[in-house]
Amino acid sequence: MAITRLPSAGFSITIRISVPADASSIGRVTTSVGEAGAVVTALDVVDSDPNCVIVDLTCDTADAGHADQVVAALRVLDGVNVRKVSDRTFLLHLGGKIEVSPKVGLRTRDELSRAYTPGVARVCQAIADNPADARRLTIKRNTVAVVSDGSAVLGLGNLGPAASLPVMEGKAALFKRFGGVDAWPVVLDTQDADEIVAIVKAIAPAYGGINLEDIAAPRCFEVEARLREALDIPVFHDDQHGTAICVLAALTNALRVVGKQLADVRVVVSGAGAAGTAIMKLLLRQGVGDIIAYDRQGALHRGQSGLNPAWQWLAEHTNRDGYTGDLAGALNGADVFIGVSAPNLLTGADIATMAKDAIVFALANPDPEVDPREARKHAAVVATGRSDQPNQINNVLAFPGVFRGMLDAHAEQFTEEMAIAAAQAIADVVGEEKINPTVIVPSVFDSRVAPAVAAAVRAAAQNPAPAPAADPGPADLPEIAANASATP
Repeated sequence: MAITRLPSAGFSITIRISVPADASSIGRVTTSVGEAGAVVTALDVVDSDPNCVIVDLTCDTADAGHADQVVAALRVLDGVNVRKVSDRTFLLHLGGKIEVSPKVGLRTRDELSRAYTPGVARVCQAIADNPADARRLTIKRNTVAVVSDGSAVLGLGNLGPAASLPVMEGKAALFKRFGGVDAWPVVLDTQDADEIVAIVKAIAPAYGGINLEDIAAPRCFEVEARLREALDIPVFHDDQHGTAICVLAALTNALRVVGKQLADVRVVVSGAGAAGTAIMKLLLRQGVGDIIAYDRQGALHRGQSGLNPAWQWLAEHTNRDGYTGDLAGALNGADVFIGVSAPNLLTGADIATMAKDAIVFALANPDPEVDPREARKHAAVVATGRSDQPNQINNVLAFPGVFRGMLDAHAEQFTEEMAIAAAQAIADVVGEEKINPTVIVPSVFDSRVAPAVAAAVRAAAQNPAPAPAADPGPADLPEIAANASATP
């Protein structure tokens, strides 16, 4: 059975089946699953008697429809009885993924009197007298709000606040697991920028930082800019800055692999929304040779009409030669492709037209802009956002350490210097002596990553770089980006 999507753990199922107690039954079952295009990851014998064996077979499938096809293939086998099918992803989410756990035991009346009334009144008065003590005496010192309006949930679109909650729970769990940061989902039943800003300003006293998540462009740009101006705690939009940090880190090492310099390469970026804009801004600040930005309006170029202010800025500061053709044509002779847009936009033949030792970052999830198997036939380095492929570019490499560093430094703002420092720290964790075409970023489970990022961000916060002289360059982008359009 031919499937176009790759099986992944995100669509893992466990099938409980009974089979005849003979030597060939289990082999027939696993062969059938493999022929259906799934990947068997576990097989456990649950029970048996002289006539039958009950087995839990776990396999990765490509999507819900493919899972149904795998089960159907088992049902037609002689002597096989499918008893139950469990979706392992839904099982993991039952009851949610996070909880509140008190740090004090509250085992005695004495402890209760100090943690709550009457003793807590003295702490309240101390904070009233000196508001800065809130960072020292409350959860504020280590707590982040993960804020979303549900308008751009993963690649699924505008699902609303309730449907965004599983993502925000997952984000909070990642904060704790990788950065030791206590984070809590704050999903808002409004998509009005004024209301979002007002709500976040109102709840900000309880938090040491704000992580904006899955808010659609252009609203995300406006919300972030206004909150940064209004609050004295860092505001960080992970879809923009987390992605940009990880891409810069990966590209730093990919260029080391192929022996090219950033200043000498031409980059094609598919998707000029939140993530793409932030990526291009950071690459321009780092001195990239040239960029062609491609979005729904085509290749952004000078003289193009009907552009919003952000796209207009990109048109004026990228695409040096004024290319106006399609995305596939833009790749001709390009050194780097970065996709943060939509699946299956390109073919292996398109990648073949790129420069020698090309680099391809196809980051659309779950299906990338080009099949990574096809891309690897022509490109020297290929990365995706998938955990089942080499070189996974995953924001978890960045945001836990970034917030850990900002919280430890009592930072009031997130800065571009912090982003660059974080990207360099991620790249350096791999080590120049260990990088190769399949290892350009560390594993998300590498325990060195978050501490290294935190230390780099903390140093950048405590020793900020001098403010650059005013110029019409990339520093103007945050203001212009207030009306940017969403990635397709």
